[in-house]
Amino acid sequence: MSAVLQTRLELRPMLPTDLDAVMRIEEEIYEFPWTRGNFRDSLAAGYRCSMLLDGGQVLGYAVLIHAADEAHLLNLSIAVSSQGRGFGGRLLESEMAAARDYGATQLFLEVRSSNIGAQRLYAKHGFDVIGVRRNYYPARDGREDANVLSRKL
Repeated sequence: MSAVLQTRLELRPMLPTDLDAVMRIEEEIYEFPWTRGNFRDSLAAGYRCSMLLDGGQVLGYAVLIHAADEAHLLNLSIAVSSQGRGFGGRLLESEMAAARDYGATQLFLEVRSSNIGAQRLYAKHGFDVIGVRRNYYPARDGREDANVLSRKL
């Protein structure tokens, strides 16, 4: 007899009570993480802040803003223990669908030039590099460039 692992994926809005779990992941995966205040401000501003869970366990989260016919993905993060299992793609697809629902026809984001895994994920989902923001991210040895990506929705 073999055991079958079943996921109970749930996508729901982020709540202020989620910030401890969000910060644990944020600080685990980024050398220069967003602050609790960044997330609190995003919630207060009414940005789309989403949580991806499996049976109550937080797998990841995303922050998306929209204006007119554009959307901007500000943050999409998956816990280290859940990376490489397709959860990033599922969360990204959900955010793209939400952006379309808001009336956006284009989705933009920035990604560190050194974050090859994220760049692969975005390329797999149809994003193209459209520019570079020089010295955009803080880095251990100063600043790091961000690739600006875009995708038609």
